[in-house]
Amino acid sequence: MHIIDFTKARKQKVYPLSQKFFGKNPAGQELGFTNYYMTIDGEPFFAISGECHFTRVAESQWEDTILKMKAGGLNIVSTYVFWNHHEEIEGEFCFDGRRNLRKFVEICAKHDMFVILRIGPFCHGEVRNGGLPDWLYGKPYDVRSNNSAFLEQVRLLYRAIGEQIQGLLYKDGGPIIGAQLDNEYMHSAAPWEMTTGISNEWVNGGRDGDAYLVALKNIAIEEGIVTPFYTCTGWGGAATPTGEMLPLWGGYAFWPWMFYGNKDYKHPATPEYIYRDNHNNAVKSTYNFEPFYEPESMPYSCCEMGGGMIPFYNYRFHFPCESVDAMANVKLASGCNFLGYYMYRGGTNPHGLRMDYLNEHQVPKLGYDYNAPIGEFGQLRPSFYRLRCIHIFLKHFGHLLCPMTTILADDNQGLIPEDNSYLRYAARTDGESGFLFINNYQDHIEQADKVNESITIKLKDKEITIDDLSIAAGEEAILPINLDMDGVRLEYATAQLLSRVETDTSLIYIFFRPAGMKPVYKFEGEEIIEIPDSPSYSFGKQVKGKPLSIITLSRELSLEYTEIKPPAELTNQNKRVLTPKQCGESRFTIEIPKLNPEAKDTLLQINYSGDIGQLFDKTGKLLHDDFCCESTWEIGLKELGIKGGDVLTLYITPKKDDVVVDVSSTMAGRLEKADGVHYALRKVALVETLEG
Repeated sequence: MHIIDFTKARKQKVYPLSQKFFGKNPAGQELGFTNYYMTIDGEPFFAISGECHFTRVAESQWEDTILKMKAGGLNIVSTYVFWNHHEEIEGEFCFDGRRNLRKFVEICAKHDMFVILRIGPFCHGEVRNGGLPDWLYGKPYDVRSNNSAFLEQVRLLYRAIGEQIQGLLYKDGGPIIGAQLDNEYMHSAAPWEMTTGISNEWVNGGRDGDAYLVALKNIAIEEGIVTPFYTCTGWGGAATPTGEMLPLWGGYAFWPWMFYGNKDYKHPATPEYIYRDNHNNAVKSTYNFEPFYEPESMPYSCCEMGGGMIPFYNYRFHFPCESVDAMANVKLASGCNFLGYYMYRGGTNPHGLRMDYLNEHQVPKLGYDYNAPIGEFGQLRPSFYRLRCIHIFLKHFGHLLCPMTTILADDNQGLIPEDNSYLRYAARTDGESGFLFINNYQDHIEQADKVNESITIKLKDKEITIDDLSIAAGEEAILPINLDMDGVRLEYATAQLLSRVETDTSLIYIFFRPAGMKPVYKFEGEEIIEIPDSPSYSFGKQVKGKPLSIITLSRELSLEYTEIKPPAELTNQNKRVLTPKQCGESRFTIEIPKLNPEAKDTLLQINYSGDIGQLFDKTGKLLHDDFCCESTWEIGLKELGIKGGDVLTLYITPKKDDVVVDVSSTMAGRLEKADGVHYALRKVALVETLEG
């Protein structure tokens, strides 16, 4: 028997933040923040942000991408503005083509998506030097410092950005509502790539504290980047001037950076999937949340929840898509009222103007798919659909969740991630009603179904007991507790609330059955209603003179439920197997056949084994690359400008056994030797998808 006590709910003290976190547009709409949540015209607004780097996406794919993000339930697009993508050569700014910041933001505005710009100067994002141009290395000042000469250089960057976005700021009726200044200041840095493999120097992490970030904010405002609020990252002891900026948080369950210089590191099960209370002044810090401020004085908000992860050279893995919605579940239960995913849309690094590659050396030169919900070439992953169920729920019921506080169960205290024998659960409540959160996913360990559990919820005037509660391995759930459904009191349901639809003559509540869970409904004063195992089942009640329909979808059907259709549902696929020709030890040529001009997307799929896969055009220019994870490598032909008749070269860098470099020669000779090499090219196929 598990018990969670709603009578312990803290009395909410919700109040607006200062005017430094507010702004109005010309229509009079006011955007702001309380210490709990974001507001629009004083009402709770549940913010859901996803990272998409416009310079990493083909310009022709921007609108398709933004429409997919909106269809996924997001309301904010977040993007880095990488300094070295725009000023690779000092004094020569480039905002053309895929670097056209203004056009990207205009498309966001067209589709009613808010925008947060992360304007550096340091960004990271696995970009060369963390986004700093190479020419800063030899300047007579330290970067990321309050040195006046460096800040003057930043001013020129911000001025160029400001000129691009004039008229697109929220105050002018545009979509840009926020700006992040620097990234992980005093917590993280990046290699100076020109020194990698020699002196291995790193960009400094910063030492000027809050004053540096405030200086950046003042410069941004002076150069026309005026937004209702500004943000900074909070984790890892980073500087967080909360009087000026909203601190944002996050979490990752896959840590490839831990293998930097240490191939033998063993990845642990991370503490990301244990419930915590991150908005409670009595709990000063928790795992990966150690604020320098009172937790309840600022809303618990995120910008870097792992929407995926990119393999590093020393760490390859298969990314489980269910890890993403499980993290959203845990963050919500832990008090988060502002979800932010990094990445939500994968991409491809642009080629540089002075040098070919603008990546950090630990990751592929071009590929930045990130296993994101929307892949590098627009593919919709299972995580897209799983997250959409949560986002639709928040669209309809987020206003109820926003002021609720977190309640942790006594028997969930002190848990360790390696132990999956217990049921993980928590709640958000106002003391009268709420939502029960259950998570049965944990990274890096074997998972098991939970069956026949029982949870009692204590309320002031009654106890609600949920018996025979089961949930499949890898699944998560958000269940309603004592919910007022337009005049009918639902004490509980072992089905997840998804949506509410109202017409002039009827009300519809839509639920779905989490995997492994038997759905039942218990209304106040009534017997339990059991739902048969069916893809879709409905029953009715009467409320306020209207018929109330309650629909329960299967988990599979819930993934198809949408309130905004993604652009061009792709229903027809034409797959052709290609025959590569071997032209070297691990080199092959692939001739692209005539392509269907009616196809919306065309993917080249390469199934191979080895160390690294690299695809080149006839001039020897690298088109795409992949660190082999023993999964199918996909390349979007349209995005990369590959046409029918093109002959491409595939080079598979083989895995090598016991590699040594023989330096015994007295004539400066050096020779690599290996006991064995391993590679395989199993299948190459072309997949064309047509609009249905």
